[in-house]
Amino acid sequence: MDAPKRVLIVEDDLTSLELLASYFEVEGFRVLRASNGDEMDVALRKANVDLLCLDIRLPGRDGLSLLRELRRTSDIPVIVISSKTEDIDKIVALEIGADDYLDKPYNPRELLARANNILRRVARSAQPARDSSDQVLRFDGWALTPASRRLTAPDGRDVHLTRGEFELLLALVRHRGRVMQRDALLDALSGRERDPFDRTIDVLVGRLRKKIERDPKNPELIITVHGIGYVFLDGAAGQLE
Repeated sequence: MDAPKRVLIVEDDLTSLELLASYFEVEGFRVLRASNGDEMDVALRKANVDLLCLDIRLPGRDGLSLLRELRRTSDIPVIVISSKTEDIDKIVALEIGADDYLDKPYNPRELLARANNILRRVARSAQPARDSSDQVLRFDGWALTPASRRLTAPDGRDVHLTRGEFELLLALVRHRGRVMQRDALLDALSGRERDPFDRTIDVLVGRLRKKIERDPKNPELIITVHGIGYVFLDGAAGQLE
């Protein structure tokens, strides 16, 4: 039997925290609780956490600041929860490295469903295909190794990718030369569900371009196909209309 998954809930409203914790515990999760950034840091040092549910509005360091700090050293799946409804907050959270975003008020069952979906897809993505476990995908001097989730620059240095960035780049490189619709790319990301207003792919593409393109403003590798999605061209410059 698999060990119970650990979820860390960071929420300063104790009533909301205990309600959400009870939902996860009924589903068999081991729940860790934190009401601010300092308590979150302590919890992460003491235990291996499989999923983080992070409220944006917290005393002291807010959720976005905590997420930014976390992404410097960790790729733990994160669902950001907020009572803010502006699109810019969602975009910033995704740019920083959130895996999903949920507005308050929300149905705890929906959060559980999103959490389980993320964990299932993360588990699947962590298991490379048997016939490609040693495969190295090369493009324009770069080397992408799926088995070790490693991206090596032409000068030999390792370039850190978040899980979302890695999964998107892998999907693009494996289908190089083929126009990929946003829905298809979204399916390649752990835990993401289709949403006609979801800008996750565009945000991740922007982050990837900053890491692998010679000039992110004039990309030669990840090319926009307006109204459809993106295509990966191995060093061939151009913009498809």
